[in-house]
Amino acid sequence: MNKSEKQSRREFIRNASLITGTSVIASSLPWMNALANENPDKKLSPSDKVRIGIIGVGSRGSLLLLHMKNIPAIEVTAVCDNYPTHFARAKQITDNRAKAFVDYRKLLEMNDMDAVIIATPLHEHAHITIDALQSGKHVLCEKSMARIPEDCLAMVNMHRETGNILQIGHQRMFNPKYIKAMEFIKAGKLGNITQMRAFWHRNNDWRRAVPAPELEKKINWRLYKEFSCGLMTELASHQIQVANWALGEFPDKVMGAGSINYWKDGREVHDNVNLVYTYPGGTQLIYDSCISNKHYGFEEQIMGPKGTMELEAGKIYSETPPPAPGILHLINNIEHKIFDAIPLGGASWIPDTPSKNKGEYILAEDLEDDGTQLELEAFVYSVKNNKIDPDHIIQAYYASIAALLGFMAIEEERVITIPEELKIV
Repeated sequence: MNKSEKQSRREFIRNASLITGTSVIASSLPWMNALANENPDKKLSPSDKVRIGIIGVGSRGSLLLLHMKNIPAIEVTAVCDNYPTHFARAKQITDNRAKAFVDYRKLLEMNDMDAVIIATPLHEHAHITIDALQSGKHVLCEKSMARIPEDCLAMVNMHRETGNILQIGHQRMFNPKYIKAMEFIKAGKLGNITQMRAFWHRNNDWRRAVPAPELEKKINWRLYKEFSCGLMTELASHQIQVANWALGEFPDKVMGAGSINYWKDGREVHDNVNLVYTYPGGTQLIYDSCISNKHYGFEEQIMGPKGTMELEAGKIYSETPPPAPGILHLINNIEHKIFDAIPLGGASWIPDTPSKNKGEYILAEDLEDDGTQLELEAFVYSVKNNKIDPDHIIQAYYASIAALLGFMAIEEERVITIPEELKIV
């Protein structure tokens, strides 16, 4: 990111610090305001740095490590991975300056460490997070929170019991485009939200090369139910969080269907899923994901009587856009007069064709930041200032619970209602 892009991003954050509205945006203001006012090029003394260890240095962990190298306030003091290839890569990325461990418990014994980042396979999130919180460390854990709902709840309870920070890796909550979108929604630009749709489509088998058969489940853990819920925990949890954030509610029931209809290679998790989440006010989120066709890519669509928002594209479409200029406006009026007058079955009829409205961009410029860097900077700010954002963990928790219950609804072929014992405030 060049200097002008840094300034653009920080200019957005400075402006966003004036936002009032949903509790999530409001609770983000302390770190946003701090980032807006601090000098990104200032030299930090050793005592100013946050000392962080990272547990799990696969594809996501490596990316986080590279981001951390660009944040002056972070000192990576330790890395941990029990797969030799990842272990070696972690040491290389840190130029062998960080202590390296195979057993995460040894890393947690370090006294000269403030926090840990957990980027292990999903089924390991809960026990490592709980151990880290108990050891006095602050934690940033990748999404989804855990493999089973009860473990998600245990993580929240330990966070509250210890008072240590627990941040979950939903980087869209720190993406300037998404924050601005939520400001628009709060301002009523869409009206009351009446429907939401989200999808994530890819065309690949998700399978990674395995150097030896006994490493199959270690490397391809995403494909097995014991370790993962596949599309639901790896992809859907991100987009469910966005829907919850936009609506300001959490779903109370879900129905769904899924199957393995293309990648018949021994995997256990679905290669396509389709779900409907219902919220207390009656609004639905319609969700689907597949990995056998990438034509439509991925998107979150938020709809109301005044407009539609597509967050990945970063655009908002009014239901009543400004009239087209000149001859196009005249033609449009003529067409409507003709069709409005045609009786069909005793009622007037207007063809329902897709809108050709090109919309407006949510942000005037693309800041080229998906939120990952800001997510890490927010975590550092929280640790340095011992700031706990209670709304963040509630958002992350319900996104994880909804993803897990969606998987259960598909598996059990029934409507799942969130149990009372899993609800938190």
